[in-house]
Amino acid sequence: MDAVIDRDLEGAAASSYDLLVIGGGMYGATLALEAARRGLSTLLLERGDFGGETTRSSLRILHGGLRYLQSLDLPRFRESVGERRWFLRHFPDLVEPLPCLMPLHDPPRGGRLRRPGVFRLALRVNDLLARERALPPGRLLSAAETVELCPGVDRAGLRGGALWYDAVAKDPERLVWEVLGWACRCGARALSHVEALELVVQDRKVTGLRAVDRASGRSLDFKARRVVSCAGPWSRDLARRFDRDIPCLLRPALAFNLLLDREAPSRAALAVASREPGSQTWFLLPWEGRLLAGTAYAPVQGGTREEGPAEARIGELLAALNAALPGFDLRRSEVLDILWGRLPAVAEGSVELASRPVIVDHGRHGGPQGLVSVSGVKLTTARAVARRILKVLGAASRSKETPSGFSQRDLAINLAGGGRRGS
Repeated sequence: MDAVIDRDLEGAAASSYDLLVIGGGMYGATLALEAARRGLSTLLLERGDFGGETTRSSLRILHGGLRYLQSLDLPRFRESVGERRWFLRHFPDLVEPLPCLMPLHDPPRGGRLRRPGVFRLALRVNDLLARERALPPGRLLSAAETVELCPGVDRAGLRGGALWYDAVAKDPERLVWEVLGWACRCGARALSHVEALELVVQDRKVTGLRAVDRASGRSLDFKARRVVSCAGPWSRDLARRFDRDIPCLLRPALAFNLLLDREAPSRAALAVASREPGSQTWFLLPWEGRLLAGTAYAPVQGGTREEGPAEARIGELLAALNAALPGFDLRRSEVLDILWGRLPAVAEGSVELASRPVIVDHGRHGGPQGLVSVSGVKLTTARAVARRILKVLGAASRSKETPSGFSQRDLAINLAGGGRRGS
């Protein structure tokens, strides 16, 4: 068996790198892949399990750009569609088309844009601009067709439904591993359970990183000309440790999804809202015979403390889901797992999420040359952000032609330690 991720600590520490990536979620993994494909010697360090934090806790949907048509943000629309297409093409065993159904009521729930006429136009424009051959076109359903696809839908004022297609990552952790496996086939190295401690700088230029092997407690020194922090909720903490506090990297909001011991009410993912004006849209995703629901948000005070949602917040989400699907009657005892993490918000204590990724080149602001910090906002566009980071680093040359897909059998991952955060 070809060990593409081998956790060779001594070999990794003996080499010198063009790029050292901190963080083994989707953002770090795609950066390692894009860098290695461009011929950069690359090392990735992850303090826990690859994909075991924010990526694992996501709702797993790789959204296209349908939402951006509402604001006519065509650049973000095209970027999201292109990145969704990339995942579908290169990882067909882990990413598959996902039908999505939004019941449409009169009066509209969640806003005036949820009228059949508006959605008919949006779906036509989406199909025309996306030109996505891998996904069926969207369409409007009659009320009868909507009830057939989702028998438990609230029929009061039901006008029909909007049906479109996105993509879903069936196992986001395994998807990260496969991206890393591809990166390692291109020459990168990836080490799990190795935590970054201290940036090594000479004459204001990055020369390496001091880290610790969390399995043995041994200190390790790695030589690198550039260091990029893709540490998700810990990106601001690392920026503070390596240089200074940069608030725009992370003003955290708590995000969480619920895995429920309940059969999904539809074979499509549902986008539902209650009758209250301006109510939030909730996604209910069929998941291995059970139901994944979210995403709910709560304010965070005090940085990145390891605290999940309070019981009151979980109860509020269950109540909102029951209000959106009268008669569904979800109960707290049916919650099998709470998948939670931190996402960037627009302000301290806010639950409004940031809409744009943040890339900070510390050297351009008086900090160490060769240090970059990243705060991402969306699973779908992780690779697009990776390409922007390489432009910041001046390493955006044409990537080498390398094989993209490989079998799950080719992934031999030797992880020291382990365990995942549960609830």
